[in-house]
Amino acid sequence: MTNRFCCFICIFLLFLSFGSKAQSYYRPEVMNNDTSWIEIGGFGADNPEWSPFWLHSNQWGTIPKRGLGGTIRGGFRKLVDLGAGENGLKLMIGAEAVENVTQEKAGFLLPEAYAGVKLRNWELFAGRKKQQFGLTDSTMSTGAYSMSGNALPVPRIQLGVQKFTPVPFTRKWVSFLATYSDGVFENSRLVTRDLKLHQKQLYFRIGKEDSPVKLYGGGNHQAQWGGKSPFYTDSTGQMPNTLTDYWLVVTAARAPGLKGYFLPSHDSTNRVGNHLGSVDIAVEIETFGATWMLYRQNVYEDGSLFKLTNIQDGLNGLRIKRKNSYGAGFEIREALVEFLYTKNQGGDVWSDTDGKKLGRDNYFNHAQVRDGWTYFRRTIGSPFLTPTEDTRWRFGDWGGSISNNRVWVGHIGLKGTFLQSFHWTLKASYSSNEGLYDQPFEATPFKARAASQFSGYFSVLKQ
Repeated sequence: MTNRFCCFICIFLLFLSFGSKAQSYYRPEVMNNDTSWIEIGGFGADNPEWSPFWLHSNQWGTIPKRGLGGTIRGGFRKLVDLGAGENGLKLMIGAEAVENVTQEKAGFLLPEAYAGVKLRNWELFAGRKKQQFGLTDSTMSTGAYSMSGNALPVPRIQLGVQKFTPVPFTRKWVSFLATYSDGVFENSRLVTRDLKLHQKQLYFRIGKEDSPVKLYGGGNHQAQWGGKSPFYTDSTGQMPNTLTDYWLVVTAARAPGLKGYFLPSHDSTNRVGNHLGSVDIAVEIETFGATWMLYRQNVYEDGSLFKLTNIQDGLNGLRIKRKNSYGAGFEIREALVEFLYTKNQGGDVWSDTDGKKLGRDNYFNHAQVRDGWTYFRRTIGSPFLTPTEDTRWRFGDWGGSISNNRVWVGHIGLKGTFLQSFHWTLKASYSSNEGLYDQPFEATPFKARAASQFSGYFSVLKQ
């Protein structure tokens, strides 16, 4: 964690784009189909030992955390009509290759590589694909709590609809968005091996596409399961991985009393695997000049949210997007304010003896999955819940992967234009960080425990 202002202005040495929409590497929005791009750029900071927070965060794991250097990248997304017309079956393919060169080493990454089929709004694909999960802004936010775009996408097989689709017989007043997927984590993890991912989401919208007021609600569910861990497993280190175990992961149910079915004590008294997610609500209001969106993500890892003991924790946001541009020399087109709070975690006491208290939720950590909710050592969820390697240089090492999950963050984001052809983005975040309940950050002469940080970001792009 650093206590300094971080500002970065990006100027492309070469920027070539083809198709409907070009993307710059520092803008984490999800790309449309039928797009291709080539980019060359540079990145750096006043301290090469640690890159500014907003330079490498929420960039799909493609910007190094340390070092000065450059990047070259290119990719494409394509829909191929298989001959059945506009609403018929289509082939989906996409890929992106990234080569980063720093003073330490070169690094090759594939943040996207997938193939699948699409029928109307339904998609089935296999591979690695950039996706957003949860009700939040996709470009200026601190990131959705559960899956923010901070790490490389986890390879998976996925079925679902990724845009709101009308429910039959509702005259388009009710729409849904839903996906179901299973994937695998990397085997270079610090603790676990052969770890699997289960992920699903379901959201509903009340209101037609052109309604002045639209209501949203739903949630997402993620689980790490089925791998090998030296903690709280049997003599082989194997976590539960049978079809019955998979059903318990999918349903998040407790172990049934089946004859001949056995679970290690940790799994039999808890859930099978590491579960987490958010329950989201939002309202979107259309006015003549702007679209307003107010949203809330309530976080969960066990029964605390059901019992409302951690209801203080969550992500709150307000986004305003202007509809009209009047050709002014300087314009603000979008504005966002967010507040993230995760310090409560159901309280500082873990106890379920009274049927109510379920404290010390220890977000993104797990007794068996000690390397936590990470992929290639980056937090999959909100980047403000930081891994041990991002904080230990100052606060000491800790055995778990996420060593800072008790935070509050105030954040603003602005996007606009000047001279009409230049697009600028500003992010400014202030966070208070307390580490963990079990391992709080060390006290300083000026503060009891919390470490504060300001992270700023400014970019300019000419299209």
